[in-house]
Amino acid sequence: MNPIAVIVRKELHSYFNSAVAYIVVTLFLALTSVWFFAVYQFAARDFASLRGYFAVMPFLFVVLLPAISMRSWAEERSSGTAELLLTMPFSELQLVLGKFLAALLLVIIMLALTVTVPLTVVPLGRFETGEIVGQYVGTLLLACVGISLGQFVSSLARNQISAFLISALVLLLITLLHVATAVTHLPRGAAAVINHLSLLYHYHAFERGLIDSRAVVYYLLLSVGFLYLNAKTLLLKKWS
Repeated sequence: MNPIAVIVRKELHSYFNSAVAYIVVTLFLALTSVWFFAVYQFAARDFASLRGYFAVMPFLFVVLLPAISMRSWAEERSSGTAELLLTMPFSELQLVLGKFLAALLLVIIMLALTVTVPLTVVPLGRFETGEIVGQYVGTLLLACVGISLGQFVSSLARNQISAFLISALVLLLITLLHVATAVTHLPRGAAAVINHLSLLYHYHAFERGLIDSRAVVYYLLLSVGFLYLNAKTLLLKKWS
């Protein structure tokens, strides 16, 4: 079997043999539904759009994605299995990609379960299919960044709690980085740079159903960068 597939299978088995996956998925589905139907009050709106539903996801991801990724390396270290993994005939990149894809599959399952919301409200108005597809694409790309960041932090952290707290804090900062340009008087060039580094700034296009190629490239570059740093961290620990 492909080494990456072996790691993916191991990680998925670990997720669903603990309460982590069930708690995260249940919380995500419950909170997004309560927000959309009770707080945002979709039924009282006079236009057919799921923008309000997807608008809350980046903020939930700040907590839920670190909860998924915090155990990836911190738990391996605390249980003493990290050294065993690093001595197996897998490269550091294969280990990192396996853990990343397993967490991403969990998020895909989580997002797939949210399809019940569009199916429920579609009879109430004329929804644009392309807009909904763009919203799901943006949400999935955002999840890639959050997972890769969380796993990189987990490879550095001493335990799961510190991995969770640091990941959540960093993810919150880069999600809301563009807010700094609204509350401070920065030069136009500096403000533009800060805006383009913000996850939420790029997510707004996806929220409207637009697949912005610049946002896609930015999210993918961040994800690849964190995965690369994760692999380099493992390599350093292996030879230290």
